[in-house]
Amino acid sequence: MKKYIALLCFGTLAFFSCSDLEEKPVGIIRPANFFNNTDDLQAAVNGAFANIGHNNYWGREFTIALMLRDDMADIGDRTTQAARIDVNDMSMNDTNALVANFWPQSYVIITAANQAIEGAKKTPGDPAKVNAIVAQAHFARAFAYYHLVRLFGDIPYVDFVVNDVSQVNSLSKTKEADVYPKIIADLEFAKQWLDDKPKVKAVPGKGTAAGYLASVYLTLGNFQKAYDEAKYVITNEAKFGLGLDADFQDLFNATKAASLKEPLFTIDFNNLTSGNYGQDYTAFFTGSLKDDSYSYGQGFSVAVPSLKVFNTWDQRDYRRAVSFDTIIRKKTGPGGALEIYPSSDNEKAPRPHIAKYFRFPGKAGANGRTSQHNYITMRFAEVLLTAAEALNEINPGTTEADGYVNRVRARARNKAGKLVSFPANVTPGLSQTDFRKMVVDERRLELAFEYIRWYDIKRLKIGPEVFGANGLEPHANFDPNRDYLWPLPGTELAINPNLKPNNPGY
Repeated sequence: MKKYIALLCFGTLAFFSCSDLEEKPVGIIRPANFFNNTDDLQAAVNGAFANIGHNNYWGREFTIALMLRDDMADIGDRTTQAARIDVNDMSMNDTNALVANFWPQSYVIITAANQAIEGAKKTPGDPAKVNAIVAQAHFARAFAYYHLVRLFGDIPYVDFVVNDVSQVNSLSKTKEADVYPKIIADLEFAKQWLDDKPKVKAVPGKGTAAGYLASVYLTLGNFQKAYDEAKYVITNEAKFGLGLDADFQDLFNATKAASLKEPLFTIDFNNLTSGNYGQDYTAFFTGSLKDDSYSYGQGFSVAVPSLKVFNTWDQRDYRRAVSFDTIIRKKTGPGGALEIYPSSDNEKAPRPHIAKYFRFPGKAGANGRTSQHNYITMRFAEVLLTAAEALNEINPGTTEADGYVNRVRARARNKAGKLVSFPANVTPGLSQTDFRKMVVDERRLELAFEYIRWYDIKRLKIGPEVFGANGLEPHANFDPNRDYLWPLPGTELAINPNLKPNNPGY
């Protein structure tokens, strides 16, 4: 996206000013003085998406919190920031620095979307074109709230333009059960008006909205609607320009991002930064310390899977090879030649590291913090697995549900162009319980390290199992009465007592 409006938020929800990253300042957006045509409206919408790619959100604070919270990524270097350790170890409190950064950034995204939605009411032009543009803002608002409500439960819900902090400094929380219908309404509007096949994956389309509706309904346990929405995407995959890409590795190769059909929506980084915009810390955090393989620098061993995550993943699975880096390469000697060492040479985290984002970041610098990655927030494989899981709950034992999983597994058998026999197709006739267990584990492997696993743990309420003594990443202090919800920032509750009490246990 070439034109962004970056919304600068001071305080929690208050909007004060904005600036254009192309250095064409537009001042404070007001419908009366800005929304003169559909180009203005699109620029305002782009502001919401620009703020998703911020250091405080998809660039670092939010995504690293999601990755560390699940049972697939553990803390590698325990000299890292305490807030990261606390998220990982189920020892958070209401002063957690990650939450303190991504909570207000979430509302910056929402503020930008609200401004575009309000501005669309006064934007002249073809109503169909206006709706197609503002539908992107409805999606962006739903996207932000869907993450917030799953993490925090009851939250302040703002769907109006904030011109003064007094409008929001006494808001009460909206019940979780009342937030979801608002998310669904935004996604339904988006599904109605978005383009079938946007020119780039960083712009949502009808399939994006439907895919997220399927995810929302799966979270809510409305399996029929989850299946219906996922089936709609699958039925129209060609029309929407979707499908499975042939080689699993290509999904995590920044140089191939533009040609992929699998993403439903991406957060794009392009090796350009402006302050905290465009900063991508995922490669930096997941790459191995001491690894000199790449010109952009070493990783920092912050998010590193436990050895059990690696050892329990069948070594015949090509996705394992794509997902992990099992060696480090150090420069040695006068000429600085690369020599290969076992991963145990990394004294901070002597085990395999995550390779999905460190291996092929495209043009990159600063230890990968200026990558070209297009981070996929949802891809077609997830839609297939959502359809399979939902259908199993409605009508167990169908060949249709088997077929959705088999499509994902068939792609996994393409080992960089060489067809192999693993993983095999689903065993026909599985019981509902066995199929449920199988498809959830398929999601864990297929979508590993893609910021989805924590949400699966929460919606399935499997925390005591996955964090128990026999889990991949045991945490003896995991408390299901506390840890499925995260604490609202204490500073917010101090400013606005109407947000009290905090979530149980905080």
